[in-house]
Amino acid sequence: MNLSVVIPTYNRLDMLVRVLDALDAQVGAPSFEVIVIDDGSRDETARLMAQRKGITFRTQPNGGPGRARNHGVSLASGRYVVFIGDDTVPEPRFLAEHARVHQEIADDPLVACLGYTGWPQGERVTAFMDYINDYGLQFGYKLIRHGDVVPYNFFYTSNISIDREMLAAHPFDTTFPSAAWEDIELAYRLDALGLKIRYNGQAVTRHYHPMDVDSFARRQYTVGKSGAIF
Repeated sequence: MNLSVVIPTYNRLDMLVRVLDALDAQVGAPSFEVIVIDDGSRDETARLMAQRKGITFRTQPNGGPGRARNHGVSLASGRYVVFIGDDTVPEPRFLAEHARVHQEIADDPLVACLGYTGWPQGERVTAFMDYINDYGLQFGYKLIRHGDVVPYNFFYTSNISIDREMLAAHPFDTTFPSAAWEDIELAYRLDALGLKIRYNGQAVTRHYHPMDVDSFARRQYTVGKSGAIF
């Protein structure tokens, strides 16, 4: 089995470097490639990523994460595409755990693997941050259990893997301008084809994007606009 890790990025160079370093440190992973799509960043992302060895890097005019992921999938060669964010840092056995799930279900193209995205260990995490991560406002990990097959609305592109040919045939809808609902909309369409999302809580990324009530409220304004598109 081989994997293609696709990372859309926008103005988060420091965190992106941390994500890539964590991918370089994977343990027990099958062969994999890393594809970074810069969605029109205004920082030094393009210059520094063009110099980084061991990744496929492309830039595009700002068009939103769905367009960037579609671009990444078009360049991918792996049997499965693994989506993570430019601020979700994988733990060492992240890719090994995604691969294990697909091997256990005999490479069924209609099974995706959802991993766990949690807050960084050793950093301050408020009760509010725990709440939005666990109970469905941002993620909903306390609502599901390891090994469950979960509904389409748990298709979180911060940490999920899915058959590449399935994505090529059913790309993200690029009318969503922001990182909200575009992944759920794709899963809604794939659900009608029989997609099953299996949750593996041992495939872990850490989300370096602290939230307070004010920043979350601003984020939810964007989510609401994308919800109207959905």
